[in-house]
Amino acid sequence: MDWSYFVYFAVTALLLWGVGAYAAWRQKVGLAYTTTVIGLLVFFSFIISMWISLERPPLRTMGETRLWYSFFLPFAGLMVYSRWKYKWILSFSTLMSLIFIMVNLFKPEIHSKALMPALQSPWFAPHVIVYMFAYALLGAATVMAVYLLFFKKKPATDEEFEITDNMVYVGFAFMTFGMLFGALWAKEAWGHYWSWDPKETWAAITWFAYLIYIHYRRIPNHQPRLALWILLVSFVLLQMCWWGINYLPSAQGSSVHTYSS
Repeated sequence: MDWSYFVYFAVTALLLWGVGAYAAWRQKVGLAYTTTVIGLLVFFSFIISMWISLERPPLRTMGETRLWYSFFLPFAGLMVYSRWKYKWILSFSTLMSLIFIMVNLFKPEIHSKALMPALQSPWFAPHVIVYMFAYALLGAATVMAVYLLFFKKKPATDEEFEITDNMVYVGFAFMTFGMLFGALWAKEAWGHYWSWDPKETWAAITWFAYLIYIHYRRIPNHQPRLALWILLVSFVLLQMCWWGINYLPSAQGSSVHTYSS
């Protein structure tokens, strides 16, 4: 599969996700499920085709990881919608996927078959895929925090906080699994589980930030708005962990985690 075909799969998937989001607002649950799932299958078929074409998982460059994030956002949105029927989530996931897809369309990267030996570990693919799913869920929780902090005029309800917390819990769990898979990958590739590489350092900082949010929410008589601010700061740290380290001098030429083509 040539990268030039991406636009056709992406546009088709986005149209289907858009119909699903509209159906959710119109309380047409069956149509929302059907079109969103079909859109996911269309988009995932391109990922699989790229996997076959590259003869490796499309997980090395930032453009390739954006493919997975574009896929997991609607997937996570569908999970949240299935569990809590929060109708805004499909609109959010479609919009965020559109942003990442547009970045890939206007700033394509070179997708070569070359893969350094360290990335040929069987733990590499589950490590990145699980992390991308965690990022999608934590991104949805962040949008909920922004809504509750800056747009909702009335105080947040217990149900709204429960939705936010549950997305954080699931996202944090997948982040933890991602770190464990990464440790197993590092052990196989470099002989040690952890080396405080710049990426690993920021991953630990991000993990502890979300852990602080989870524990703070458990404190009796805590301040809900402060909890939401902790969640926002945690997401900023997550962005630093994901792509921000690429621009750190300490990571240039020394970190195996920096994404390059």
